[in-house]
Amino acid sequence: MSTSNGQILDVTDLRTYFPIKSRGLIPRTIGQVKAVDGIDLTLAPAETLGLVGESGSGKTTAARSILRLVQPTSGRIELDGQDITHLSSGAMVKVRRKAQMIFQDPYNALNPRHTVGGIISAPFKVQKVVPPGGVRAAVMELMERVGLNPEHYNRYPNEFSGGQRQRIGIARAIALRPKLIVCDEPVSALDVSIQAQILNLLKDLQREFGIAYLFVAHDLAVVRQVSHRVAVMYLGHIVETASQETIYSAPLHPYTHSLLSAIPIPDPAQQKKRNRILLQGDLPSPINPPSGCVFRPRCFQAQEKCAAEVPPLIEVEPGHKVACHFPIAKPPESVVVSMAEEEAEVVAGARDAGVVDSGVMPH
Repeated sequence: MSTSNGQILDVTDLRTYFPIKSRGLIPRTIGQVKAVDGIDLTLAPAETLGLVGESGSGKTTAARSILRLVQPTSGRIELDGQDITHLSSGAMVKVRRKAQMIFQDPYNALNPRHTVGGIISAPFKVQKVVPPGGVRAAVMELMERVGLNPEHYNRYPNEFSGGQRQRIGIARAIALRPKLIVCDEPVSALDVSIQAQILNLLKDLQREFGIAYLFVAHDLAVVRQVSHRVAVMYLGHIVETASQETIYSAPLHPYTHSLLSAIPIPDPAQQKKRNRILLQGDLPSPINPPSGCVFRPRCFQAQEKCAAEVPPLIEVEPGHKVACHFPIAKPPESVVVSMAEEEAEVVAGARDAGVVDSGVMPH
């Protein structure tokens, strides 16, 4: 069964707030951290949606809330046609057969006291599923499918590298053929050479089993490789969503422009020539977000209207939505600097601060 509109996942107005308690004998709630503040997401079968944003944007909390690993404050989460927003812990056990998660840190995601065979076989035991040929045969087949040696069935996680541990986590996630897998920065802790192997494995598994991925990442270069669509998140809000091609070639939100300008280029000569958008200030606190548009304090497009009205996420073209009162196709020259200029400013600032006494930055 899938949702009425053909989506495997349909998230509406999702909010996840964490209470701030006062100190003392009787703690009381004195505020809230608005980690996720009213987001809408949809995901079709066998599609990958990249959820991107800088640290503190709320993307990981959103991902965990969707799987109910964190209890959302309000909103609606529909998975494969079923409203799972308020299901009990017991009822969620059955849902986990359809939706799984691959965690960021392959070192902490696996129990060091369990063998690889025990870790990968856990979903079969929890869901009381006996595959044809038995659990052991199924686990060994899964190990081979993700690029592990089945003969290592009885080894422990500490005997494997980071990339191999992530393969163990992937094998566990696909054991029951879920329809959705949430990938929480699954390659950020791995070497670049291993990242490509894991990304290719995920794409192969998607083609083979028709899995939908919600791919959470801060690395836009990685998201570009795997995603069909991209949603850009800032301070608990979705500010732009479109196809992967549109986001990378024709973004409209000022924040998306700034993120894309920060993607490094492998060629040092090209990297030196490129332009970059420098944002002013730091990410505001989710405890006390700005009025109106949350990006307003750092935005080079901000005007009076931005402080007074929250921009709705509206469709400007088919499949392309943006939450901005003044979307732009190209940032103004006044906010763009070359990498060479930026480097010179950093060196000058360090020299003024007494960090260096020459034109060379310390290593």
